[in-house]
Amino acid sequence: MPSNDVMPGGERPQPEWIRDLTEQLPGVIFQLHRAPDGRMHFPYLAGSGTQLLGIDRHDLMQNALPVLECLDETDYPRLMAAIERSARWQRPITTKFRLKMAAGRQSWIALRAQPCRVETGILWHGVMIDISEQVVEEQRLRRLSDTDDLTGLANRRKLMQRLDEEISLSNRHALPLSLMMLDLDHFKSINDTWGHLKGDHVLERVAAHCRDMLREEDLAARLGGEEFALLLPLTAETHCQQLAERLRERIANHDFGIGPGEITVSIGIAEHRIGDTRETLIQRADDSLYAAKRRGRNQVMVGV
Repeated sequence: MPSNDVMPGGERPQPEWIRDLTEQLPGVIFQLHRAPDGRMHFPYLAGSGTQLLGIDRHDLMQNALPVLECLDETDYPRLMAAIERSARWQRPITTKFRLKMAAGRQSWIALRAQPCRVETGILWHGVMIDISEQVVEEQRLRRLSDTDDLTGLANRRKLMQRLDEEISLSNRHALPLSLMMLDLDHFKSINDTWGHLKGDHVLERVAAHCRDMLREEDLAARLGGEEFALLLPLTAETHCQQLAERLRERIANHDFGIGPGEITVSIGIAEHRIGDTRETLIQRADDSLYAAKRRGRNQVMVGV
């Protein structure tokens, strides 16, 4: 807004040094007004962030719709619901959303605003700050906490989290769910004979084979050492067995750089039964895996 505009309520124009300060702030400070008929506008906008919207702030002083139309389509109803709750209960808005910026990029915006009732409706005083870098860093740290460093697969923590989610769905809706436990045969001898770098290469390639054979909704995880788990939602035991056989054969026929047929895996399968806990399902899959080991390795065992 122009520097000599008067804010709602009849306040006197701000001193020049305050105007200069607010225009340099790394974000946006604002007033948002909502009339009883639901129409909204920004009586006041200041801060360097106003330039990133690519929308003339004078237009927003008349109508807030242009900036609302820049919201990510999944965030729009959530923000509008937050505004409605804030207006009804006179509680602060504390949320974040994605906003399409002028340069064609999308930014994450954190919003904090305090409502107050005025004669003409509801007036919020608030601040918006671009937190895109923070969100990217949070996502990176989350990936690190959920990912096995060597193979890039999910780690044990992530597997247990997904197991809880999928078991809950299976128990509620009687949906099929299968768990595959996979272990490399005689892996210690690979490290002893070829060295740990070669062993790491073998683990990476086995992980790649697992990943390549799964659907988007499936999850492959490294549990530690040479043991892997594959979680298959909406998959019955018979279909899981077919996939396991293809995976076992693919690994056995692959040349890992030490000759074809030198690397094999044993696989155990268990299908979730209504009422199974996470520990019960894992134990049954583990029992099947070690039954495959006892029977000579390089094979798939189901439902021991």
